[in-house]
Amino acid sequence: MTTTTQYPHLESNAQGDVLISGTRYKARFLAAEHFQHGWTAEELLRQHPDLRPEQVYSVLTWFYDNHAAVVAELTDSLERIGRLNDSSNPSRSDLSNRLARETGHKS
Repeated sequence: MTTTTQYPHLESNAQGDVLISGTRYKARFLAAEHFQHGWTAEELLRQHPDLRPEQVYSVLTWFYDNHAAVVAELTDSLERIGRLNDSSNPSRSDLSNRLARETGHKS
């Protein structure tokens, strides 16, 4: 028998994202700030003064209850961003060759 844990101050949208109720904040973004920057609940509250302590603590509870899955998702996102950055930053040589092709000149 499986049960679904309900977190006060959190809700899921149609896409399955966990949001802070009554806001557009996705829980995973606050979890990422906590995980990647080491921000405490107090720091998250300083960075997001429109949130209440009970909302932030609910996100942190959700994060630690789902730690492995959330960290895997965050890690995957960072890897995808890294691959996009690598492919979208051509080298000087690549740019010279592209310019040469477009202008008909040799580099």
